[in-house]
This record gives sequence, structure tokens and C-alpha cells, in this order.
Amino acid sequence: MASTDTTSELLLERILSSLDDDKAEDVVQIDLRGRSSMGDYMVIASGRSTRQVSAMAEKLAQRVKDEFGFSPKIEGKDTGDWVLIDTGDVIVHIFRPEVREFYQLEKMWLPQGARASAN
Repeated sequence: MASTDTTSELLLERILSSLDDDKAEDVVQIDLRGRSSMGDYMVIASGRSTRQVSAMAEKLAQRVKDEFGFSPKIEGKDTGDWVLIDTGDVIVHIFRPEVREFYQLEKMWLPQGARASAN
């Protein structure tokens, strides 16, 4: 996949739409451009149960494959506590709420006192 702003922004838009369709909660996007070489954006979201977390990840991966023509890497789908979907330009983390609270990824990537842009 080409790593242009337009492509990563379109991918981000589709990911946020997919999470919204699947009733993800507390969706946060973090702009990583110029801060990390791992991707342009990070998206963090919560699901209410391990089943919902796994289902959201599976649907998101299928939508990316259908629309963009590649299969993202997925880790953690079998346990459903924390699933990582790596699309290259956008890194997506879907958590159960208590696991998300424990790891607090947002705090690692946001400047002190800043708030992420919630969708």
C-alpha cells in the first residue's frame, strides 16, 4: 500500500466508519505522523466483551481486505482482550474496557495534559 497522506487518511476514515458501524466505544485517534515510523495514525477503541472485540477486529480486517485489497496483520483475536490490527499506515487497538484501562496506551502517545480526538 502506498504511504501517502491521502491513502492513510482514507484508510483511517474507513477504519473509523467500520468501528462506528460495529458499535465500538470510546474511539480515539492519534496522529503519529512525524512522531513514529510505525504508521501515520493509531486508533484505540473498546468493545463490551471478548466476543465483540474479536468480531469487530474480524469485520475490520475483512473490510480492509475488500476495499483496499490487502489483509492486515492481526494479533490477539483468539483471546479477545486486546486485538491489534496492523494495516501498515493505521495501527488499530481494540480492547475490553478493563484491559484498556490497565495498559493506558493513550497516555503513552499523547502529550502531557492533551486529549485525543474522540470520534
